[in-house]
Amino acid sequence: MNMKKVWVLPAAVTLSLAAGAAGGVYFSSSLTEKEAPLLQSSGQDDAQPDLEKVQQAYELISKHYVEEVEENVLVDGAIQGMIATLKDPYSVYMDKKTSEQFTESLDSSFEGIGTEIAIEDGKIIIVSPYKNSPAEKAGLKPKDQLLKVNGESVEGLDLYETSMKIRGKKGTPVTLEIKRAGVANPITIKIVRDEIPIETVHALVKEESGKKIGYLEVTSFSKNTSKDFKKALKALEDEKIDGLLIDVRGNPGGLLLSVEEMIGLLVPADKPYLQIEERNGNRKEYFTTLKEKKPYPIAVLIDKGSASASEILASALQEAGGYPLIGEKTFGKGTVQQAVPMEDGSNIKLTLFKWLTPNGNWIHKKGIKPTIEVHQPKFFSVHPLTINKSLKRDMADDQIQNAQAMLKALGLQPGREDGYFDLQTEIAVKAFQKQAGLNPTGVLDEKTAAKLEEEVTEKIRDEDNDLQLRVALKYLVK
Repeated sequence: MNMKKVWVLPAAVTLSLAAGAAGGVYFSSSLTEKEAPLLQSSGQDDAQPDLEKVQQAYELISKHYVEEVEENVLVDGAIQGMIATLKDPYSVYMDKKTSEQFTESLDSSFEGIGTEIAIEDGKIIIVSPYKNSPAEKAGLKPKDQLLKVNGESVEGLDLYETSMKIRGKKGTPVTLEIKRAGVANPITIKIVRDEIPIETVHALVKEESGKKIGYLEVTSFSKNTSKDFKKALKALEDEKIDGLLIDVRGNPGGLLLSVEEMIGLLVPADKPYLQIEERNGNRKEYFTTLKEKKPYPIAVLIDKGSASASEILASALQEAGGYPLIGEKTFGKGTVQQAVPMEDGSNIKLTLFKWLTPNGNWIHKKGIKPTIEVHQPKFFSVHPLTINKSLKRDMADDQIQNAQAMLKALGLQPGREDGYFDLQTEIAVKAFQKQAGLNPTGVLDEKTAAKLEEEVTEKIRDEDNDLQLRVALKYLVK
């Protein structure tokens, strides 16, 4: 066991950040590509005295434990133990296999369900499912707590161990058990894995009150995001837009370099767009080279699924650019990690810095409040229906309560909304079944539940029902 190397920090740094792990994506990036690696071996041969104790423990176990233990198992365990004492969910050790999967996931696509996860108060939670992903279509929502994967508890697992359980080959199913605020019993969701393309920028021109508003939705920050953003912005400006709306709702974060380059297109150099704070309290401010603001108004859409790099973008545009944030308070992740490769192919992702907003605010576990607070209609947060048996009159169940919320969202009147299946709910179910071309039995069966979810999903995707979007567009043309 070689313990002779000492790690040193050069003056230049490489930084990475994301809210969590979704099959291992978006954790390694540099603030500036010209900068040197953050950690490198000094080549010194003098082991620190305190490490002699570790060496003694290693030799004691390897030579005298009742059963033979492989060297790599002990070494990996020692590293994991050290990281565990930090009590930092974003500092993680990845063995060689996990590290390779992590690196592969930074490519243009990966296979899985398409959601970002994080640890909050020791619990694995969903940060945000990716747009049009199997996770989104199945009804996963930000802040859902993950309890089990394929019947196995995730308690005690780190982000990457959990992520590896969720990921898998395209076409294979995975069953998640989640706990959701406001729902008494755990929800079981079966999801079929698929290829998740990392196509992160979606651009449109939206007409509002006779004006052209450029709309740029950024779903995460991957390797090509800033390049695609720049190209899309240029195309919108060529169409002579009168305003720009950037949508980072449900964006769980990603590469710092990408968001830095995007900010450089929008925020002038009058104020820092970001501050990095070291462990000793020293701060460094970062500025763009942009001389002037854009000649059109800009606004940003945010919600509780906007995390990490999304929050850097939002705070820079708000505090340094003077642009409004519209929607709901963000997730709240204000630390920066560095992924450091080990000689054997393993990897340590370690939290090294805090990032602060242009005004020096640390938003960790607090989030960023919107300039204009707007909540979506209630049906945007309806829970998925899991029907294991037909539900009918005089029954009481959480799934009946979910169905009642969906019926109400579709303009039907279920009467009660407390999960008790009364006569009025039966009448509403029959009305829906007739409307959907189903046999009007008044019984909530699997077919009826599937059709209910389908129609509510269509209603959510209808932009006319997106209150946050409508308010933002109205703001930009006022």
